Amino acid sequence: MTGASPAEAAGSRPPGCFITFEGGEGAGKSTQIARLAAWLRAGTEGVPAPREVVTTREPGGSPRAERIRAAVLAGVAKPYGPFAEALLFAAARLDHLATLIRPSLARGAVVLCDRFSDSTRAYQGAAGGVEPGTLAALERVVVGPTRPDLTLILDLPPEIGLARARQRDRAAARGPDRFEAEALGFHERLRAAYRAIAEAEPARCAVIDAQGAPEAVAQAIRAAVAARLPHLAEGKPDAA
Repeated sequence: MTGASPAEAAGSRPPGCFITFEGGEGAGKSTQIARLAAWLRAGTEGVPAPREVVTTREPGGSPRAERIRAAVLAGVAKPYGPFAEALLFAAARLDHLATLIRPSLARGAVVLCDRFSDSTRAYQGAAGGVEPGTLAALERVVVGPTRPDLTLILDLPPEIGLARARQRDRAAARGPDRFEAEALGFHERLRAAYRAIAEAEPARCAVIDAQGAPEAVAQAIRAAVAARLPHLAEGKPDAA
């Protein structure tokens, strides 16, 4: 959990809230983050002004982390194996936490992050073969107490997600990235890994069916946020 600073404990400002979005390729995370951010930022009559909402992504979210992202997605680290990729993602996460996530939470913002440490567990762990204990130790050092308050896992068959990703890539006139280019079996292991994470940590994770239209998925996400973090949905429509 995010924990409370002395200022927050004294009641001078609300504690920050950390929500992460996870899922396989083409699950629609960036689309749904934008929709949830707009909903959280919208003012509602009779309710205090909405809190600051910060949207970010991993790998990336800070200038140095974005450079690591570009290198990894281009396949630079692939010859060195999944553990080397995990180390690079950890370096990016360390900088991202220090420069953006923790300062935002400290001032009471709601942080919506496209991927976080669960992606390392799924991609480099379950799908890549890095030992869970090794990744857990790395996570303890890098992430520390800055854990998500809620993780929304966007779930859909990998065939559908990959088809969406290919369509997106064609529209942007680019080829598949390092992970999109993996075989179907890799993506099937990813889906199973995310489901296992949700089953192991039900208090933190909510699985969202991502096969439907974007607005239907957005409604399911708003309902999950309202149920798990009701203070964020106070007075807002479509919160049930």
